[in-house]
Amino acid sequence: MTTRESCLLCQIVANRIPSYKVYEDELTLAVLDVNGGNPGHCFVIPKNHYPILEQIPDHELGNHFVVANKISSAIFETLKAQGTNIFVRNGIPAGQQVAHFMINVVPRKENDGINLQWKPRQLSEEEMSTVELKLKEQVKGRGIQKTQKTQTAKSQEAPKPELVTDDEDDYFMRQIRRMP
Repeated sequence: MTTRESCLLCQIVANRIPSYKVYEDELTLAVLDVNGGNPGHCFVIPKNHYPILEQIPDHELGNHFVVANKISSAIFETLKAQGTNIFVRNGIPAGQQVAHFMINVVPRKENDGINLQWKPRQLSEEEMSTVELKLKEQVKGRGIQKTQKTQTAKSQEAPKPELVTDDEDDYFMRQIRRMP
């Protein structure tokens, strides 16, 4: 089992191994992958040592994915990517090579040579139903909570429209142009 002292990504977080930092806050670090699939390939990592996704507290996990989303937007804007792949290799059979959770954000362009395809596996209706029931039962006991709004009827009035500044308008237009 990898410990914090021997973990390559923990060493990067601690500045013991040089890296090309793209973003940093109190919970999350994003760095360029020196062996990336395309220029600008980043990985987003928690500063705390968590080997796999399931070990990360929900309040921290959300921050990591928000950062991955922002990195993806920056890749579109600055590197003129036509798309991004955002993925997690969670466990050795999924291709995880370092025992520290990370989110990969890979810039993509048409015909860039990266192949993330797999051969579809067709299941029978019975197999699909069996898998569905098993997963549904397990997920039910996992404590997934919906976000609840605790507003009173008085405060549930329709929100007032906010003025959109030119910068916001430009940002939204750029996002719309990216849509396929």
